[in-house]
Amino acid sequence: MEEIFLGVDGMTIEDLVAIARYEATVRLTEESEKRILSARKLIERWVQEEKVIYGVTTGFGALSNVIISKEDTWQLQKNILMSHAAGVGNTLDKETVRAVMALRIKDLARGRSGIRLKTVNHLIKILNRGICPIVPEKGSVGASGDLAPLAHLCLVLIGQGEAFYKDQRISGMEALRKCGMEPIQLEAGEGLALVNGTQVMTAIGGLAVYDSLKLAKMSDIAAAMSLEVLMGSRTEFDPRIHRVRPHPGQAAAADNMSRITQNSEIISSHKDCSRVQDAYTLRCSPQVHGASKDAINYTLNVVETEMNSSTNNPLFFPESEEFLLGGNFHGQPVALAMDFLCMAVSELANISERRIERLLNPKLSGLPAFLVSDGGLNSGFMITQYTAAALVSENKVLSHPACVDSIPTSANKEDHVSMGTISARKCREVVRNTEKVIAIELLCSAQAMDLFTNIKPGEGTLVAYKAIRDAIPHLDRDRVLSKDIETMMHLMRSGKIIEEVEKVVGTLR
Repeated sequence: MEEIFLGVDGMTIEDLVAIARYEATVRLTEESEKRILSARKLIERWVQEEKVIYGVTTGFGALSNVIISKEDTWQLQKNILMSHAAGVGNTLDKETVRAVMALRIKDLARGRSGIRLKTVNHLIKILNRGICPIVPEKGSVGASGDLAPLAHLCLVLIGQGEAFYKDQRISGMEALRKCGMEPIQLEAGEGLALVNGTQVMTAIGGLAVYDSLKLAKMSDIAAAMSLEVLMGSRTEFDPRIHRVRPHPGQAAAADNMSRITQNSEIISSHKDCSRVQDAYTLRCSPQVHGASKDAINYTLNVVETEMNSSTNNPLFFPESEEFLLGGNFHGQPVALAMDFLCMAVSELANISERRIERLLNPKLSGLPAFLVSDGGLNSGFMITQYTAAALVSENKVLSHPACVDSIPTSANKEDHVSMGTISARKCREVVRNTEKVIAIELLCSAQAMDLFTNIKPGEGTLVAYKAIRDAIPHLDRDRVLSKDIETMMHLMRSGKIIEEVEKVVGTLR
């Protein structure tokens, strides 16, 4: 099993996915251990000196003016986990919870939170031994960080809350005991260090970004297949067009689709036809896909920056023996990026759904109605376009930005919040919806390609078509299509289509 070292910097989106989805284990670097010990030594000295430090020797939020005695500091830290665990709704799935734990450990590994090394190692054991705390998905306003969900996550540390362990939902205490662990007693400042950060929105957002990167490639493959069977032209991929409007994503999309359709006999067969220009959904696909690629890459940069940041308050600087009160827990950078990603991925679905309509409508395609023989008796792919339309419409609703909303909290002490976790959650749903739309386009374009029996498609489209047909047969009469859509989604998620195409045409951008 892969082991990933978490230190001050250097965590990538691929590391996050390896931990979340493929159950890679984690370990702190030696440098991180030293930093954590150094910051903790400073806090322990200040507590003995009865120094006033927010969240360590005072209450929280609007109660920050209440001084807590040395004797009560441990109770204060326990109380913050219990009182802040006020989340509601469905529970976050296992891969998201693992991603959140990994990012919380990564933040603590930077040595700016003042937490004990023992406590961080306890959280690492929970992750590595497969305990998955029960975390309700709703209740965070995205500042001060993801308080409610992180409190639920960390209840298990103290033997409270609930968790999944080996697919059983059990108490946090029982989960610890099954792994040979004991609950930990938190000390000064540790409860706040555990809950004060942006790790929930960043975890959900990070997984959505990773999936979006792959979905952008799949969109190029789907568009290339559709263009071929709709008798489109490769002229729109000419690099000269894209050099004079040098957006990097646009050039990448055009290059991808040009290589995927290279040596297409289908396209060559109609090069002297009377059509002057292709419809926008074909001709402008590099521009639309490219804009989404650029947005996805921007969001990737934001998320990886956040993954390697310190988002606690206060922040401790043992090198100068100082602590600073600030607002790094505010999720606005992630919130804006997630809302941007919502729109970018929605556009991939929008243009795909229009290509689906063009494939199924005989007046636009010149192909059999709904791509099936004996139309009337058979409806073919008719209703898949309805499904795509419903998903696209839902995406439009979900693309309303959450980050422009703010409701004051904590008696107006926290008077502007990001709603970043809402942004990330709805972005995740848009990515899932768009995945289904692209799956439908691939089903339809493969069905249409079955009609071209005597001439070969492009080098990339041919292997994509073969990969699809290895898993899903041609539709010669009506059958339950939801199963085909599900099979196509599994095929896309496996990476097989992209892998086969890249073997032939090189790495897609």
